[in-house]
Amino acid sequence: MLSRQVTYKSTQSTLCPCILFLAMYVFWISSMMQTTNGQEYAHSIRVEGDVILGGLFPVHARGERGVPCGDLKKEKGIHRLEAMMYAIDQINKDPDFLPNITLGVRILDTCSRDTYALEQSLTFVQALIEKDASDVRCANGDPPIFTKPDKIVCVIGAASSSVSIMVANILRLFKIPQISYASTAPELSDNSRYDFFSRVVPPDSYQAQAMVDIVTALGWNYVSTLASEGNYGESGVEAFTQLSREIGGVCIAQSLKIPREPKLGEFDKIIKRLLETPNARAIIIFANEDDIRRILEAAKRNNQTGHFLWIGSDSWGSKIAPVYQQEEIAEGAVTILPKRASIDGFDRYFRSRSLANNRRNVWFAEFWEENFGCKLGSHGKRNNHFKKCTGLERIGRHSNYEQEGKVQFVIDAVYAMAYALNNMHKDLCPGYIGLCPRMRTIDGKELLNYIRAVNFNGSAGTPVTFNENGDAPGRYDIYQYQMTNKTAEYKVIGQWTNQLHLNVEDMQWTSREHMQPTSVCSLPCKPGERKKTVKGVPCCWHCERCDGYHYQLDEMTCELCALDQKPNANRTGCQLIPIIKLEWHSPWAVVPVFIAILGIVATTFAIVTFVRYNDTPIVRASGRELSYVLLTGIFVCYAITFLMIGTPDMFVCSLRRIFLGLGMCFSYAALLTKTNRIHRIFEQGKQSVTAPKFISPASQLVITFSLISVQLVGVFIWFVVDPPHIIVDYGEQRTPDPINARGVLKCDISELSLICSLGYSILLMVTCTVYAIKTRGVPETFNEAKPIGFTMYTTCIIWLAFIPIFFGTAQSAERMYIQTTTLTISMSLSASVSLGMLYMPKVYIIILHPEQNVQKRKRSFKAVVTAATMQSKLIQKGNDRPNGEVKTELCESLETNTSSTKTTYVSYSNHAN
Repeated sequence: MLSRQVTYKSTQSTLCPCILFLAMYVFWISSMMQTTNGQEYAHSIRVEGDVILGGLFPVHARGERGVPCGDLKKEKGIHRLEAMMYAIDQINKDPDFLPNITLGVRILDTCSRDTYALEQSLTFVQALIEKDASDVRCANGDPPIFTKPDKIVCVIGAASSSVSIMVANILRLFKIPQISYASTAPELSDNSRYDFFSRVVPPDSYQAQAMVDIVTALGWNYVSTLASEGNYGESGVEAFTQLSREIGGVCIAQSLKIPREPKLGEFDKIIKRLLETPNARAIIIFANEDDIRRILEAAKRNNQTGHFLWIGSDSWGSKIAPVYQQEEIAEGAVTILPKRASIDGFDRYFRSRSLANNRRNVWFAEFWEENFGCKLGSHGKRNNHFKKCTGLERIGRHSNYEQEGKVQFVIDAVYAMAYALNNMHKDLCPGYIGLCPRMRTIDGKELLNYIRAVNFNGSAGTPVTFNENGDAPGRYDIYQYQMTNKTAEYKVIGQWTNQLHLNVEDMQWTSREHMQPTSVCSLPCKPGERKKTVKGVPCCWHCERCDGYHYQLDEMTCELCALDQKPNANRTGCQLIPIIKLEWHSPWAVVPVFIAILGIVATTFAIVTFVRYNDTPIVRASGRELSYVLLTGIFVCYAITFLMIGTPDMFVCSLRRIFLGLGMCFSYAALLTKTNRIHRIFEQGKQSVTAPKFISPASQLVITFSLISVQLVGVFIWFVVDPPHIIVDYGEQRTPDPINARGVLKCDISELSLICSLGYSILLMVTCTVYAIKTRGVPETFNEAKPIGFTMYTTCIIWLAFIPIFFGTAQSAERMYIQTTTLTISMSLSASVSLGMLYMPKVYIIILHPEQNVQKRKRSFKAVVTAATMQSKLIQKGNDRPNGEVKTELCESLETNTSSTKTTYVSYSNHAN
C-alpha cells in the first residue's frame, strides 16, 4: 500500500485553479490504473514509438441502463481503428518519411459516449503533469516505482462531434493538437474556443449548405428537421435552419430532437409528431447511426412506408447498418457523404488480419466472434449456442466485407500529422537522423502551425488542406437509396463542391410516386393568383384571385391595369380594351336610320310640293317663308341621326355641335313666331282694328332668324371655349367583368353640354306651347293655331319621356346605344309630329284634292277680327248658360254669320302691309 501525501506541479505554468483540480483528478486516475498490476492497458491499444499519437474510436456502441459500453461496432469502430494502425505501419515503413523516427499509438475506446470519452482521454495528459512523490512511501518504507506515462503529441479523433468537443476542451488546455476524421459540427469551426482542433472532413455548415441546395433543387420548401441530442445533431440542424432562413424559400415545419437516453416509445411519438404536419414530407436528419435505424423502425411500425422523404447527413451516408431490414421505408432516401474513395491497400491489409497476426488489437478477438458468428473458447463473450472459432476463418472470404466510409479520412488524418511532424523535423532538425533534442519535447502550439500548413494529396488522390479554422474544404457525394428488382443499393446521383450538381433524371422514388414527390406547405398558385402568406410561415400561403381589373404583377402582388387596359385571359398581364362605336348594322342604329330616311323622304316631298305649288292659296295661307324655315328645321332634325351614328372624327363632332340643336331651333323658332303672330293679331283686334306691328313675312323672318342666331352664337362660344375633339370613354362600359369591358369612341360632348345645346330649343318649344295654349280659342278656319297647339302638346310629351330614358340609363352598360337611339328617335318623332300635323294635310289637299286649293274671298283685317271676336263671345256664353238656351242662341248666331263661316281659307296678308 502507498500512503499518499503528494503535491502536484503542472508543466503548464499558466494553468488556472480549475486546471489544477483537473490535474489532481488525472493523477488519481493514473495512480489507480498503475496499481492494477500491469492491467492499465487492458482497454486500450498501445504501440511503442519515438513519437506517440493518441487515437479515439467508437469501438463499442453506447451502453444501456448505466453500462458505459454496448455492442461492438465492426465498421465504425474496428475498421477505423485498423485504418489508423495501417497508416502508422505505412509511414513507419517509408524510409523517406520521418527517417529513423518511429510513430507509436495509444488508442482508446469512446463507447460512443462523450462523458466516457472524456474520462478515457485524460490518459493523454498524464505525462504533462509532474508528480512530486518525495513524501510517498511504500509500506516497507521504500520509495514507490511509477510507470512513466506515454507523452501524447497529437490525438486522432474523435468520431462523434459531441465527443470531439468534450475532448477538445481538455486537450487545448495542455496544447495537444487534435485532428478528427469524422466530427463535422459547425461549432468546432470556432477557432477562439477550439484552437487546437482540426479535421480532414468538411464541417456541417458546408453539409447543411449542400442539403439546402438539394431541397431547393427538388422544389421542396416545407421540411421538418430531426436531430440527435448533442453537438453534432443540434449544430447541424441549427446550421441548416440558419442557411435556409438566409437564403429564403425553405421553411421549417417542425424541429424535433432525439434524447440521449430515449424512453420506450419515444421514436413512435416522434413519428406521430412529424405526421402533425403531413405536407412536410421531407425530413432533414442529423442523427447518429443508431437513432436513424430506430426512427426508420418506428416509421415502419406506424405504416408510413413511402410517406417520408428522408434527407440524411453524413452520419447516414452510404451505410448499410441503418437501413438493414428497413429497405422499403428507407427507399428514396437522399444522403450526403464527404467525397471519398475505397483504399485498396487497406482492403488487402484488413483482409489479411487474423487472430495470429493482430494481437496488438485488444478488441480484435471480439470482432472475430462478431464477424464470423462463432465463439472463442470458454472465455469468449458469446454463449455456448454458437459454434467455436477455428482461427482459420478469413475476412471477406467467410464473411461479408465492405470498407467503411471514413477509412480514407482516418488515413488522411494520420498522414496530416505525419506530414506536419516531417516538416517540423526538416526545420528543427536539418540533416539529423532521428529525433534531435529540439523535438524530444514537442511544443503543441508549434506543431499546430505545421499541421495547419500541410498540403498534400490524400489517400483518395484529393488535396488535404486546412483553412484558418482547421476545416477541410467541402466536397460531397450525393447518394440515393434505390431499389432495383428488389435489390437495394446506394447510387451516386450528384456531387457538391461549393455548388450542387444533381442528376435529377437518375433519381428513383417509391412505386407509389409516379412523379417527383413534393414537400410543400401550399401548392403553387395558378396564373392570375397572388400569394397571401400565413403570418410567421412564409412558405405557407393562400391563393387569391386577382379580381376586377387587376393582374398578377408578381407572386405576391396584384396590380391595377391602366385605364385603357384590362387583364388578359389568365390575368398575368394587361391588354388594350377594344374600342367600339355605334355601327350602322346595329339594331340600335337601324331603327333610327329607318325613321330618319322615311322622314327625310317625306320632308323632301313636302318641300318639293310646296315649291311646286308655291303660289297656291294653301301654301300662301300657311305662310310660305316660315314654312320653308320650319321644313328646313324638320329636315335637319332627321338628318342629325346620321351625324349621331356616324364614326366620330373632328369634322363629324363639329357638325354634331352645330346641327344638334339647330334643327329644333329652326323648327320651334318658326313655330314660336307663328303662334306669337296669331296671338298678337287677335289680342290687338280686341282693342283696336289697327293691325299689330311686325306681322309681315319679312318681319317674321327677321324675328325667326334672330331667335336662331342666339343658338348659333351659343354654338360659336362653345367652339371657342371647348374646341371639338374625339375621346375614348373607358368608363362608360367598364363592366364588373373585364371581359365585357369596352372603350367607347365618341365626341367630347358631355351631358351638360348636351343640355345646354338642346336647352335653348326646348325653351323655344315651351314658349311656343304657352302661346299655343293662349291661341286655342282661335277658330280653326283662321290659320294654324290649333294644329300648332296639338303639335306642341305632343312634342312636350315626347321630350318629357326622353328625359328619364336618356338620363336614367347613365349607369347602364348599353348607355351609348340607348342614349344615342333615344335622342335620335326623339328628334325624329318631334320632326314627324310637326311634319304630320302641320304639312301633311296640306300636301294631301294639294296633291289629291286640288279643287279645294282655291281662294274663295278676300276679307279685310277688320272682318276677320270681328268674326273671331263674335265666335269667342258665343263660346263664352255657351259656358255660362243652360244647354238649351245656348244651343238656340248659337244656332241663331251661326245662321246670321253663315256666309262668313263657310269661308274655308282666309287670307289677310294684304292687310298686314
